[in-house]
Amino acid sequence: MTEVNMSQNKIIRISSTATKSCHNKSVVVDRALIDAKIFDARQSSRKRDVHIFHSGDQDPLQRMLNAIQPGSYITPHRHHIPPKPESIVLLNGILGYVSFNDDGSLLEKDSALLDIKRDKYGLDILSDVWHTIFALEADTVIFEVKPGPYDSSTNDKGLTSKISA
Repeated sequence: MTEVNMSQNKIIRISSTATKSCHNKSVVVDRALIDAKIFDARQSSRKRDVHIFHSGDQDPLQRMLNAIQPGSYITPHRHHIPPKPESIVLLNGILGYVSFNDDGSLLEKDSALLDIKRDKYGLDILSDVWHTIFALEADTVIFEVKPGPYDSSTNDKGLTSKISA
């Protein structure tokens, strides 16, 4: 793990796709942290990189920055078992959000475009809603929060085969 100091925030790389804050009480999300995540996402073959604020997968509240470049693919998914809502706040760039019916058809009326210049800052997604997000502008960064614990086997990703090209 590599260590980098950013103002009052000690940052460690925990995987090829994520960094983590090591703070005891609080940490400020500043321009330096957002710029670092943008840099990491630009370098990533997945075109995105996450920065985690929670202490681990078992935390009851998962909080993170997600820097996403255009062309990054986030599989349509839902937080189904156990049901988990999630909230997203746009910090930089432009983000597209698309939701789907259980059969894979588009729920156009429930899709959204987040763009600070258009006064669209965030969204709240109820549990059990099929959805995906994507960057529509370079250097898009969001703050995400959802209940934990995180278990990759509970993210239902079965919709991909139902979505027609």
